Amino acid sequence: MGKRLTWFILAALLLGGLLGYALNLSYAGTPEGKATLDSWGYGLDIPTQMFLHLIKMIIAPLVVSTLVVGIAHMGGGGAIGRVGFKAFFWFVCASLISLTLGLILVNVLQPGAGMHLAIPTEHATSDIKPFDVAAFFIHIIPTSGIDAMATNDILQLVIFSLFFGVGLAAVGEKGAPLVRGLEALVQVMLTVTGYVMMFAPVAVFCAVAKVLATKGISSVGTLAYFMGSFYLGLAVLWAVLLGACFLVVGPRTGTLIRYLRDPILLGFSTASSEAAYPRTLDALDRFGVPPKIASFVLPLGYSFNLDGSMIYMTFASIFIAQAYGIHLDWWTMIQMLLILMITSKGIAGVPRASLVVITGTLAHFNIPEAGIPLILAVDHFLDMGRTATNVIGNAVASTVVARWEGQLDNPQAVEPTLAPVKGPATDADSFEDYGKS
Repeated sequence: MGKRLTWFILAALLLGGLLGYALNLSYAGTPEGKATLDSWGYGLDIPTQMFLHLIKMIIAPLVVSTLVVGIAHMGGGGAIGRVGFKAFFWFVCASLISLTLGLILVNVLQPGAGMHLAIPTEHATSDIKPFDVAAFFIHIIPTSGIDAMATNDILQLVIFSLFFGVGLAAVGEKGAPLVRGLEALVQVMLTVTGYVMMFAPVAVFCAVAKVLATKGISSVGTLAYFMGSFYLGLAVLWAVLLGACFLVVGPRTGTLIRYLRDPILLGFSTASSEAAYPRTLDALDRFGVPPKIASFVLPLGYSFNLDGSMIYMTFASIFIAQAYGIHLDWWTMIQMLLILMITSKGIAGVPRASLVVITGTLAHFNIPEAGIPLILAVDHFLDMGRTATNVIGNAVASTVVARWEGQLDNPQAVEPTLAPVKGPATDADSFEDYGKS
């Protein structure tokens, strides 16, 4: 269904653009025509708003189930703790770099400044609250986990899930039935997310048609500039990640890129991290990263270190604010960066996870979520670059951790067609011999 949905979204983008352009050509230029276009825009906005409500509907169960299960499966053991600490140190640094690059570049390039979208009625009289350190830290602690779920306060949901997941891991076997239940909930919510995304082509069709009908063809140029700006940001991020890898690994970084050509291409062409994962694990094995390290760090990376997705979150969030002419001061944007730093760890690996996180972040800052379907119209093209960047980021993380552990072996001279891929390590006993070889 994934490939068909992609084609449906692309078709909806094209057909919606044609309809909107035709309406704009037919009615723009006269007061009567403007009224007609406003009427069309009102009708086309209904499916878009329905889709936004569906997205909001899945936020709370996705955050809670995925984050709690991830923490509960961390396991124990000194070796896992040591390797996990080194991995998370790299993840945090890479996340901050990715988010900060997105924040700087989107402000320098201003991709949304030319759209001049009208703020929806419910946001028309609202203003962005100034940054208040005390209020921020008080607010992140929920008074009730149920209330946080009911209000879709994504930051409070993350805090609640962190405490719940740590407590669940601490009780051990007594909590196993609950862990299995939450794992089942994760699968259910992934399925529900798939159902929700089936409505995406309709939302894309209506959103693009409305924009082109009311704004004209110039809006497409703005989206093209947004895409170009984002890919420029990805290029800068690649340079930073590979430069950091060179500082740790040395000249072998060039060899790593050659080994990763296949998974990068696979991830880019399919826009699927899942499709690229086995080939990435195999490439790291052939490059010299021990399987016991790669099979531990790489899955953690796909949950907590999606560098391409994180740079996209700051890019898209501030792009939408720019499109509506909402000014964000630097303190507010730093607050947004910190929130994205935390919330991006909660539901990574979920299809369209970036969309869910961005929606929750926009709501937190009272920025209209109506801009979400607009970026969804080009999301597939952006997702291709995000996925390729995620492959690079997590492969670099695994390689760096292996070097820090002193276990980075020499690369294999001959590359096999495809070696058997080992699954992620889940048993702490498999790490007992860390540091002995």
